[in-house]
Amino acid sequence: MIKVTPDELKLMAQLIYEYCGVVVGPDKSYLIESRLSPLAEQLCCKSYREFYNMARSERDGQIRVQIIDKITTGETQFFRDKQLFEALRFKIIPDMIDFRMTNKVVDRNISVWSAACSSGQEPYSLAITFLETIPDIARWNLKIMASDISDEAFRKASLGRYTRLEVSRGLTEVQLAKYFTPKDQSWQVNDRIRAMVSFRKINLLEPFCGIGRFDMIFCRNVAIYFNRETKIKLFDSLANALNRQGHFFLGSSESLADISTRYKMRNHLRCIYYELIS
Repeated sequence: MIKVTPDELKLMAQLIYEYCGVVVGPDKSYLIESRLSPLAEQLCCKSYREFYNMARSERDGQIRVQIIDKITTGETQFFRDKQLFEALRFKIIPDMIDFRMTNKVVDRNISVWSAACSSGQEPYSLAITFLETIPDIARWNLKIMASDISDEAFRKASLGRYTRLEVSRGLTEVQLAKYFTPKDQSWQVNDRIRAMVSFRKINLLEPFCGIGRFDMIFCRNVAIYFNRETKIKLFDSLANALNRQGHFFLGSSESLADISTRYKMRNHLRCIYYELIS
C-alpha cells in the first residue's frame, strides 16, 4: 500500500473535492490509502503526487471516473433504516393517496427520485414498498428515477443482480422469493420491479435541469461528505426539483437544521423526514 504524505493528502483532497464534492480532512489519510492505493499501484505510480499529476494531465477522463468510483461507492442495503420504510408504508404513501382521492385529484402520476442510489438497493426497496402499499398500483403511473455519479454503481444498479450476502441484508425470504429470481449463483430483480425503476448518471454538484419534478426525493447519507456551503446549494437545488408539499428524505444521522428554511420537519414512527414549504 502506498502511504500518503501530508502534502500529498492536501493535493488529493483538492482533486477529490473538485471531482465529486467529497471533503477529505487532514485526518482522513486512511481513506486515500485504502481506496486509492490499489488504483495508484495499477497505474504504476510510486507516490500520490505522481498519481495526482497523472490525473491532472489525462485527456480521456478515465482516471477521474475511477477515482469517483472508489471514493463515492458507499455502504448500502435493502430497506436500510426500517423506520423510514415503515413510515412510508403506514403514513406517507397512504396519506398521499388518500389526499388525491379525497380531493378528486385527476393526476395519477407518482414521481420518486432516489439520488445517489449506489448499487441500487434503495430504489428497488422503494418499488417493492409502493407495490405492497398501494393495492391498485396498476391504476397509478409510478416512476422511480435512480441516479448516481459512479459508473460502477450505475452499472450494478441498472443490472439489478445481487449476491446471496447482499440479498440477505434487509430482504425477507418471502420478498426474496417473490421479487427476485435465482441466476448464476446470484439473485436477479424480477422484470416487474425492474420496470418500475429507471437509471440516470447525475452529478449532484452540477445543474440537473430537465429531469422533471418529484413527489419524493431520497438523498440519504450523501451530504455527510460535503461541507456546509455545498450542502446549502445542494438542498436548495433539490427543493427546486420537488413538487409543492413534496417529501424529502435524508439519512437517519443527517439534519437540515441551520442548512435550509425551505423544508418543514415531520416525524412519524421515529422517522424524521421533511416537507417542502417554499
